[in-house]
Amino acid sequence: MAENTFNKFIRLQNFTHIYEKLPYSKPFLFVDTLHHINENGVEGSYTFPEDSFFYAGHFKQKPVTPGVILTEVMAQIGVVCLGIFLLDATKLNYISIAMTATQIDFYKPVFPNETVTVSSAKEYFRFHKLKCKVEMLNSSGELVCRGTISGMMKPINHA
Repeated sequence: MAENTFNKFIRLQNFTHIYEKLPYSKPFLFVDTLHHINENGVEGSYTFPEDSFFYAGHFKQKPVTPGVILTEVMAQIGVVCLGIFLLDATKLNYISIAMTATQIDFYKPVFPNETVTVSSAKEYFRFHKLKCKVEMLNSSGELVCRGTISGMMKPINHA
């Protein structure tokens, strides 16, 4: 039992280093929790607050999370968090990030106050380019969207 508690603490400590290196802040930070991460992938979740800025006009009668925001959630959890882990966040001062390609298929809407879980599997990471297969499930375990996202990750080790 003590060993499991210790391992859990180590994982959470490592996640803290990843959270600290994310180049986002509210209202554009879409990472609540990382569940697990290793050199092959990551899983995390985010809950959409009903007062999020993008619901005001998308749509008037029944707000729906825009696809571009769903893509951003998948990019932040599935590519950026994984990239920071792969670059070893404990040794980074700053990371420069740019999305280079996306191909996402959408299947279900996401509404205010819903929690989604993003899973990502690394396809490759070379020459500072990370490409991942990503998918998002809603809290009922239904597929919301899936596809691929690529991004460039360059460590910058000055203050």
